[in-house]
Amino acid sequence: MNPIAVTRQEILSRFHPVDPKTHKGLQGHVLLIGGSYGKIGAISLSSKAALRTGCGLVTVFIPKCGYTVIQTANPEIMVLTDVEENCITNIDFSIKPQAIGIGPGMGLDFKTQKTFHSFLKVNQIPLVIDADALNSLSHNAASCYLLQAKTILTPHQKELERLIGNWSSEEEKLGKAIDFSLKFNVVLVLKGAPTIIVDGETLYENTTGNAALATAGSGDVLTGIITSLLAQSYPAVDAAMIGVYLHGLCADLRDENSSTQSFIASDIIENLGKAFLSLGN
Repeated sequence: MNPIAVTRQEILSRFHPVDPKTHKGLQGHVLLIGGSYGKIGAISLSSKAALRTGCGLVTVFIPKCGYTVIQTANPEIMVLTDVEENCITNIDFSIKPQAIGIGPGMGLDFKTQKTFHSFLKVNQIPLVIDADALNSLSHNAASCYLLQAKTILTPHQKELERLIGNWSSEEEKLGKAIDFSLKFNVVLVLKGAPTIIVDGETLYENTTGNAALATAGSGDVLTGIITSLLAQSYPAVDAAMIGVYLHGLCADLRDENSSTQSFIASDIIENLGKAFLSLGN
């Protein structure tokens, strides 16, 4: 159970620079599903992070109450709205994204959980599951059997506990995470210090990041980054590894005048350009 270190060299072996002759139609279309009354900021952060990570198009599916917020905060983002004002009750869209991220700010309204379960029954698009979508999985464990192969789940410690149960040691936690990954054929991103990626029996340990990432919205940004990479045709484990590495690197590259305490999730997004440049792109 010895993790492979996610270093710059490891990332460069998986990362591919952007083709200079590409256009937005070739860079992938991301759909991010989430938001609820009072939590539209989460999906706003995710969608902006997805764009900053290089996908060509980003659409969000949100309750009606978030329409003006998203259109004002992120004019580059396209918006689809639910029939309901304050929460998601019916996931329905005609676009054809290359990857979907679901969960940021979504809430746990009963109707939202029901439509999430219905969505899993029919979805065949590469998927990242985060936040309240993870909690919905925990509330209805049978939903895990609906996950397509190599779906990416990004739990923090409490969300992971709800998924796999309690543990008494780090070794037991990783053992349970491996069992879960093998049982459902999914990739787990165990957010923490350090973040561990679980792909079956193979573990990867991230080497970037610091305490500056311990801030509201940090996980929402990570969801946008990973979903964007998935839409750009990276295999699930590569999208998870590169996403986690870049996310941490953004904190490592923060301005020398920016303290750990003052660093916020939006700063992660602003530093993505520096992070990509450090990879030679």
